[in-house]
Amino acid sequence: MTHAVALLRAINITGRFVKKDVLRQLFVELGLTGISTFIASGNVLFDEENGDPAALEARIETHLRASLGYEVATFVRSAAELAAVAAHTPFALDEMASAFGLMVAFLKAPPDEAGRERLLAYRRASDDIAVHGREVYWLRRVQQSETEFGGAKLERALGVPATVRSITTVRKLAILAAGKK
Repeated sequence: MTHAVALLRAINITGRFVKKDVLRQLFVELGLTGISTFIASGNVLFDEENGDPAALEARIETHLRASLGYEVATFVRSAAELAAVAAHTPFALDEMASAFGLMVAFLKAPPDEAGRERLLAYRRASDDIAVHGREVYWLRRVQQSETEFGGAKLERALGVPATVRSITTVRKLAILAAGKK
């Protein structure tokens, strides 16, 4: 049994509000155990058998669609994978420390070369982008209101769904997943 995190796209935004206790119950209904949530943006920690993550993502998505009435793209990472994402340094440390934000976008699979090229074309003085495996790191050198880049452009460039979290949230989730009993 391993600890894992499901990162859900578009939960608790624009009319798609799901209380944390309801979200936990939906995961109980899937037969998962050790369930907890972290902040209200669709982060669910749980225990899982060492199975196929893609099959688990599909199972969760199917159940959430049936229960909530809309699509909820789901990205599952093991505690070890999340720790590696949190520890990765895609940019110079001094640059990350002085930035307005470092965001991580989670994908189902590494982007293909064409998607990667479209995505990296968004690099600007205000925004830097690095791809590492199934994650995209976005360094914001300006306030969010001052950038033209964001999650919607990231998804359009790659042609696949993604969900974005701040590096602070990713690091906290990694700590929680590592310490989960």
